[in-house]
Amino acid sequence: MRLLTGASSDDSFRFDVDPLSLTTFGSTVIVEGCDHGRSISWVHAWTVTDGIITQVKEYLNTSLTVTRLGSAYGSSSTAEITPAHCPSVWESSFSNQVGKSVPGLVLAI
Repeated sequence: MRLLTGASSDDSFRFDVDPLSLTTFGSTVIVEGCDHGRSISWVHAWTVTDGIITQVKEYLNTSLTVTRLGSAYGSSSTAEITPAHCPSVWESSFSNQVGKSVPGLVLAI
């Protein structure tokens, strides 16, 4: 917390936040990067409202898959959501480059 707010300048906590890819899905922005020096991959999922970041989700050393929920042919509260209606629209790629196995998560938008 002290590093993120600028209250600490301790280099042992230094974390390179160099974005390597940026993708948008409506109001959701996905930014992915990797700190090769520390073997850390990261993904940020930002929600942007009226040009302002209103929510940030951060995933470290986690493989992330973004999927879109809902029917491709309209929505119905009684319709069952099947895998055909939840297509994967983005998958992280840099977690494989840090040379270790990482857990996987699905972010539904």
